[in-house]
Amino acid sequence: MDVLLNRVSVRKYRDEPVSDEVLDAVLQASFRAPTSSNIQAYSVIVVRDPATKEKIAAAAGNQQHIIDCPVWIGFCADLTRIEHAMQRNDHKLGTNNLEMGLVSSIDASLVGMSTYLAADSVGLKGVMIGAVRNKPDEVAAILGLPSRVYCVFGLCLGYVDEVPNQKPRMDFNAIVHREQFDADKMSDFVKQYDDALAAHYRGEGRTTNDNSWTNEVDAKFSPQPRATLRETLARLGFDFA
Repeated sequence: MDVLLNRVSVRKYRDEPVSDEVLDAVLQASFRAPTSSNIQAYSVIVVRDPATKEKIAAAAGNQQHIIDCPVWIGFCADLTRIEHAMQRNDHKLGTNNLEMGLVSSIDASLVGMSTYLAADSVGLKGVMIGAVRNKPDEVAAILGLPSRVYCVFGLCLGYVDEVPNQKPRMDFNAIVHREQFDADKMSDFVKQYDDALAAHYRGEGRTTNDNSWTNEVDAKFSPQPRATLRETLARLGFDFA
């Protein structure tokens, strides 16, 4: 609980390598994460090569910390082993549906968060990189992913050089509902969070609107981001239709 309560996204790392021994131990622990029906529909791609990290960074919005981190890990939804198992039993995966896409993406996400927590236990910290979905086909080419595999998100890892101030979260009671969903409380809690986040940003010397969170969310999702994502993932073997 202490690890989670003190968690922040770390983007600045010391110039200190992360050994294969340490990283493999972290990943072996993370692979004990829950997996739907024991299908283990994920693969991870460990990237250390500076040239490869530069390509990933370019595809993910030019995030410098992808280049700077000692190791970057891509967490991938992977249906290839499931397809292989079905073929061995004279069946075909065919056009996989929404459920298969969700299950494999959730599997990869559970392993990714488990990796983050396991890494913290050996002194490593990092930041998740969802922007790999900006250009999922380009990232797939960089990582050499076959059909039926796509990168759900990445993770920068390294030994900490600078820890940022922790950003406030929305009020506990805005998130937790008792017995049934309570829509009536939303507006007040969102307003409170707008104020809290604005105060946090201004405390760091950043310029922001009074309605800090709602303006950020609106700017991010209007217009719709990654509008071609479904079509691109379908070409990669994941039909979410």
